[in-house]
Amino acid sequence: MSISLPIDAVLPELLQVLAEQPRVVLEAPPGAGKTTRVPLALLDQPWVQGGRILLLEPRRLAARAAAEQMARSLGELVGETVGYRIRFDVRCGPSTRIEVLTEGLLARMIQRDPELPGVAAILFDEFHERHLQGDLGLALALEAQAELRPDLRLLLMSATLDGQRLADWLPAQRVSSPGRSFPVHIEQQSPLRDEPLPAQVRRACAALLPDSDGDVLVFLPGKAEIERCRRALEGLSLTREMDLLPLHGELALEQQAAVLQAAPRRRLILATNVAESSLTVPGVRNVIDSGLAREPRFDPQRGMSHLVTVRISEDSATQRAGRAGRLGPGRCLRLWAAEERLELARRPEMLSADLADLALQLALWGGPLRWLDAPPPGALAQARDLLLGLGALDAQERITTLGRQLADSGTHPRLAAMLVQAGPHQALACDLLALLDARDPLSPEQRHEPDLLPRWRALQRWRGGQRSASDRALQALEQLARQWRRRLRVAQPPPTHTDPALLGELLALAWPDRLAQRGSGGRYRLLQGQQAQLPDSETLAGAAWLVAFDLSGRGADMRIRRAAAVDAGWANAWVAARAQTERVLRFDRASGSVEASVQTRVGRFVLERRVVPIQPEDAGLPALLQGLAELGPAGWPFDAA
Repeated sequence: MSISLPIDAVLPELLQVLAEQPRVVLEAPPGAGKTTRVPLALLDQPWVQGGRILLLEPRRLAARAAAEQMARSLGELVGETVGYRIRFDVRCGPSTRIEVLTEGLLARMIQRDPELPGVAAILFDEFHERHLQGDLGLALALEAQAELRPDLRLLLMSATLDGQRLADWLPAQRVSSPGRSFPVHIEQQSPLRDEPLPAQVRRACAALLPDSDGDVLVFLPGKAEIERCRRALEGLSLTREMDLLPLHGELALEQQAAVLQAAPRRRLILATNVAESSLTVPGVRNVIDSGLAREPRFDPQRGMSHLVTVRISEDSATQRAGRAGRLGPGRCLRLWAAEERLELARRPEMLSADLADLALQLALWGGPLRWLDAPPPGALAQARDLLLGLGALDAQERITTLGRQLADSGTHPRLAAMLVQAGPHQALACDLLALLDARDPLSPEQRHEPDLLPRWRALQRWRGGQRSASDRALQALEQLARQWRRRLRVAQPPPTHTDPALLGELLALAWPDRLAQRGSGGRYRLLQGQQAQLPDSETLAGAAWLVAFDLSGRGADMRIRRAAAVDAGWANAWVAARAQTERVLRFDRASGSVEASVQTRVGRFVLERRVVPIQPEDAGLPALLQGLAELGPAGWPFDAA
């Protein structure tokens, strides 16, 4: 800790405030040193009393890097005084005092034991990013502090968030740290018409590299764009004397280490927004900013969140440019027009993401929580409907035994429902999870096929030693499936063969609302009430029932993008076991009267409907009034006058 950092100037004030106040907001710009200096400074504070300090990071890569840097500063290995907990990887020991963990783990930790025994403080790093799991973790921590642990310290650390608004809401005392940055000259490079991103980056490098020194950090939205830009830059003469390095969350530890340490050769680093905050990338004097990032958005076609490419906000662009001014005067080349206006700040993920896991965590908690930005009521109601369909909530929206298992799984409730209920087929369920989460292993000319089965068979052939052009994708698939098996402690080996219908039966546990029966003209009726067209398929053609877990389009144009067949006998039995019979009154336009019927249905899927006589006890007036309102006066079967 011999190198002086800006945060050092306010550490005495921060420590004094934390000794007196249970909640504190720390404003510190990127590069101030808050991520690694603050947790270490808390270790010997009297109020900590030998307890653990939890440091929350929004990304796995940042969590590992922060733990490694703090351990190095103590002359120790990770897992001694400083450790980390992330998905699929835990490096903590009996003497660990500082635990760096990803945001999603905190909620489950509090749900298991709200008293948080042995925990003295929770530090929310990069809170300005406003991830859903960070907001949930804070809401639960505030409730635990108020009801059970008044001695628990909560420290929210932010680089760009409106700290005063946050401090007023908590309430909390606010501490501000100066930054340390040099001037950054910002230039704009507008894209040419129909110019792809790799060509834009290549043109930017050609303009920036000849008259600059130091490493170059290129911000790109995702791993795929990193690979395409790397190929485009390999043929550029200016980059031949440079190391082209990727930086994203899926890199192996040794590859990350190569980027996060100084190097003798000049480097061109192609990174996602993991390099925007938390991480320190040494040697950077130049930034090329695509202005793009991946953010989760709820996709009604899949019934889950997925990552979409979006334009970044102004505060994010400022952070990215600031990376060029850490060592001295720097340059930032932005790949969008100067007149384009960005949103001032990023939107909280809570307002646009899938809320299924949040709704499940709220049901598990069982009481109200306080939100900086409350979840939208409509999206929350939709999430609860899904949980009812999965069996995670009962009719009174109370959490069930299955729901408790799903809440503790650490994955989306849909996928957790498949894993938890897979029984002897858990290894196959792990394969399916990997197939849903990884790059398509089929060749480009085969990817139009909607059936999941050929993709699983490609993985089986690869396991048997058969190699193909998709080796890298299949290797990544196997690695992900192995990680799931290890996490779930699945002792059984991956299946070498299986009944193809079993894939569909397992997927139906995750997407019961997407079970679909073949109708006329190749269209399928989904249990959720929609109809969708199945594109040409070599293996699904003529299937009586399938699980259409990925859809595209809307209304009459809805198409099945990914599916798996299920046995017709199994599907009929599954539907019959969940069917409900009810008496329905509706206005019949043809006769202009109220009609009674008895319907047997699953969700919005009507299995049988028969008209029955109106009974004296039937309350037909509401149905009549609704029907007349829908028709309007012009359609009434009588004179309105």
